Amino acid sequence: MIFVRQSFVLFGQFVRLTGWRGVVRVPGMKTLPKRMLVSVVFAALSAVLFTGCTTVPETGRRQFNFMSPSQEMQLGFSEFDKMKKEMPVSTNAAAHAMLQRVGRRIAAVAPLEGAQWEFVLFESKEVNAFCLPGGKVGVYTGILPITKDEAGLATVIGHEVAHAVARHGGERISTAMGLQMVGVVVDAASASSKYHGAFVTGYGLGSQLGVALPHSRMQESEADRMGLIYMARAGYDPEAAVGFWQRFADFNNKAGGQTPWFLRTHPLDETRIRDLQKWMPEAKAQFRPAAN
Repeated sequence: MIFVRQSFVLFGQFVRLTGWRGVVRVPGMKTLPKRMLVSVVFAALSAVLFTGCTTVPETGRRQFNFMSPSQEMQLGFSEFDKMKKEMPVSTNAAAHAMLQRVGRRIAAVAPLEGAQWEFVLFESKEVNAFCLPGGKVGVYTGILPITKDEAGLATVIGHEVAHAVARHGGERISTAMGLQMVGVVVDAASASSKYHGAFVTGYGLGSQLGVALPHSRMQESEADRMGLIYMARAGYDPEAAVGFWQRFADFNNKAGGQTPWFLRTHPLDETRIRDLQKWMPEAKAQFRPAAN
């Protein structure tokens, strides 16, 4: 759920570790003739598109992701170490023990090669959780009243772990860089037009509403579906996911309603619940109650 914010943090980490500053700022690039600039950017974008395709486990979706798993994990490990130094860790022994039980069971059925699983309960009123690349999972104590029990917590952990398995962080960074490359083309191609500012502004707004936000909602929906499967494989009744999201919807409504759907990074709560019910037979087929 906190995944979008963490993706921006990881993008910043990626910039620092690799020295990447975006096509727009490459020294000397702006001195190239306009047509050559457009050609260079299109060639670079085409190379990335043709070499950066991977497949998401469970769903089979093809994704644009030029980052290697090791690059993603390096970013995740670095950011998680930083968070543990900056944020207070909960001293609630019972809640910590429950997180470890649920986390181990979900991790055991999640196919993430090279993962270094770690589950930390952070003391915070924020109603959220996250999973960074490489299997670093953080849960805020503020979400525990809504998860209520192990099955509710498994819903959250399954969803967050799915983000890492699907490599959504690297995909989001790759998409952002792709959009910036196209933005350079728009900027260069319209530079001599009196409508240059309108073209650039229109592209920025269009890429956000037409690509970035829909892509984010798609990733969240994919994580919901994969998380439902993982909690079922781990021995948690997937029906509990519907109960959790209904409680989460109630919390959102009491907190002041929801942002219009087209401005959201996440699907509407009612959409998530409807989709979970649609995917329930798929998850139920993989449900094996855990032995007591």
